Amino acid sequence: MRKKIVAGNWKLNNTVADSEALASAVAELATEVEGVNIVVCPTSVNLYPVKAKLNDSVALGAQNCYDKESGAFTGEVSAKMLTSIGAEYVILGHSERREYFGESNEFLKAKTDAVLAEGLVPLFCCGETLEQRESGIHFDFVKSQLTESLFHLSAEAIQDVVIAYEPIWAIGTGVTASSDQAQEMHKELRDHLASKYGQEVADKISILYGGSCKPANAEEIFAKPDVDGGLIGGAALKAEDFIAIAKSF
Repeated sequence: MRKKIVAGNWKLNNTVADSEALASAVAELATEVEGVNIVVCPTSVNLYPVKAKLNDSVALGAQNCYDKESGAFTGEVSAKMLTSIGAEYVILGHSERREYFGESNEFLKAKTDAVLAEGLVPLFCCGETLEQRESGIHFDFVKSQLTESLFHLSAEAIQDVVIAYEPIWAIGTGVTASSDQAQEMHKELRDHLASKYGQEVADKISILYGGSCKPANAEEIFAKPDVDGGLIGGAALKAEDFIAIAKSF
């Protein structure tokens, strides 16, 4: 069975006090959820205080990390630093990192290697713009993100990666891909993984949906056979909504 995962990307939100309060609320409500791995990803400055508020029902994740272990890289955070404070997951290649900070597939390849070497689980994001979808290149574009950043990995290592498909046109816009659209892309990505690693390996890799998932639509999306959970944005900032999504399985 693939892991069912619901991860909350808090993005650039919340003071330390706000983050502590949200983490405490999520941790309390998460005890009501079974069979789902729940992850919260605060900003780097809030990782340590959030960790102190979590319990065994919630894992800590980071929103980003650098590909170097140490050195003269002002402002960056390494994978080793993340593990030292108890982080278990890290988001890599989010569309906002790609767009605003110019992160390339080659750079994300190096980041993935660094994260896996430290035993962290990469939440590797991929996805297309509305223009790419309307021009009909969306499948090839998203598959190329996997090929260029992940397909150097061994069959054993790739199983430690979680894929997060995020249709860029459905992030923060209020537009959500239909459950059929989500399933269609997830199936395409799993088939692409199978073409490289075989079906048995591909069937072990969790693929999350990351486009405006809410309590109202999560059950329908998660019911699709190739959707194994969600990378949640706005709804993750309200504990009740976030846990309601986790309960949608």
